[in-house]
Amino acid sequence: MALTKERKNEIVKEFAIHEGDTGSPEVQVAILTEQINQLNEHLRIHKKDHASRRGLLKMVGKRRNLLTYLRENDVTRYRNLIHKLGLRR
Repeated sequence: MALTKERKNEIVKEFAIHEGDTGSPEVQVAILTEQINQLNEHLRIHKKDHASRRGLLKMVGKRRNLLTYLRENDVTRYRNLIHKLGLRR
């Protein structure tokens, strides 16, 4: 259910601004998006797993806050990230 090291490293490489970048909003949002997608699949099967549902809601809130921060500080980076991840259709 959790992200594997390999998958996480792939996401970091794809969204990093510079070498060794793991803390930029783009990387954090991309990792959260991957985790959210995995949890959504889990919850489709296990409908009564309310503890995981709560974790999903916390992740969605954290991603929303990071996207708001990015939108307020650099709109072009925000738009590129939204387009890359396929959010806000």
